Amino acid sequence: QVQLVESGGGLVQAGGSLRLSCAASGRTLSSYCMGWFRQAPGKEREFVAAITSNGGARTYADSVKGRFTISRDKTKNTVYLQMNSLKFEDTAVYYCAATTQWLGTQLRQYDDWGQGTQVTVSS
Repeated sequence: QVQLVESGGGLVQAGGSLRLSCAASGRTLSSYCMGWFRQAPGKEREFVAAITSNGGARTYADSVKGRFTISRDKTKNTVYLQMNSLKFEDTAVYYCAATTQWLGTQLRQYDDWGQGTQVTVSS
């Protein structure tokens, strides 16, 4: 089991940027595909982005494609989500998660989850 801790959330104006971090402990992330999900108030948790264990492939939800970038730093055992051109509808709690399945986009594919970090975009 890997412990995940997200950070970097906050309040930002529409059009602004934030970078979320997901730091791992207990196990190296090098063998895991990593994903970011988000959950807005009253809505189901949804997929945002995923990256393979070696960082060679990424996939994004259509709603964030071209604005968000997922990356990972092996030396820091950390995964990032760079969010640019933020919109009001990006407001949500963002979660990172780990899976042994390749580029999983479904919640059920992920075994380990962080506690989430709040992102609020003001319009």
